[in-house]
Amino acid sequence: MTSTTDPDPKVGTSQSRVRTEVRGHVLIVTMTRPEKRNAIDGEMTLAIDDALNRLDDDPSLWIGVITGGPDMFSAGTDMAATSGPPTERGGVYGLVGRSRVKPLIAAVEGVALGGGFEMVMACDLVVAADNARFGLPEVKRGLVATSGALFRTARVLPLNVAKQLLMTGAEISPAEAHRLGLVNEVTEPGGALDAALVLAATIATNAPIAVQQSLRVVDTLTSVDDDEGWAITTEARRIIGQSEDSTEGINAFFEKRSPRWTGR
Repeated sequence: MTSTTDPDPKVGTSQSRVRTEVRGHVLIVTMTRPEKRNAIDGEMTLAIDDALNRLDDDPSLWIGVITGGPDMFSAGTDMAATSGPPTERGGVYGLVGRSRVKPLIAAVEGVALGGGFEMVMACDLVVAADNARFGLPEVKRGLVATSGALFRTARVLPLNVAKQLLMTGAEISPAEAHRLGLVNEVTEPGGALDAALVLAATIATNAPIAVQQSLRVVDTLTSVDDDEGWAITTEARRIIGQSEDSTEGINAFFEKRSPRWTGR
């Protein structure tokens, strides 16, 4: 798959948080904030949203691949800056609330924790290096996962495994995630993007409208309860926001100490 010349000035250029590149019919979206482990602030949310809007709207683009580069995927929300407001088309991070008909593949190296894992679960296919780290550590900070994990984890993993991840904050390895069906392919470290592009090229040999309609039907059937899921998540977030433990968890995180829970 070779890069193509495109008149859109965003192609092959770098914004301050995201870089995009076109290879054939594939749009590669790379998060570029390694000094913060690709933690997502408001600027990155807008940049991801812009890139995925382009994937949705450009008829010459058939498939997207989102990655965090060779060392990490994303550590989730930037807890100091926040991820900014949800976007109109993409929701939180410009991704997790998006209705799509074009396939999006996550190419994961290193950390995909919290909101980073929720971004992965919002994608259609997942390729992960064997050094990837998947987890939902929110409960360790007195919080809950608010970007889709409360209802999506049990769709992509067995119910009791989903409950364990959400309640313990423990991580799941790429090998176990592959065995359970979350990850489509596991690679050597540094190989996730290349393998994702091979998978994208395979999909791109097929008729794009047929691929899109196949994805649309599957997604419609599996996301029929999303509105209720988001509503219940909002209520959980409201309750957590009123708790003393959420404040304690965040303070402990920034002060690099163990939290002192009170259950209030």
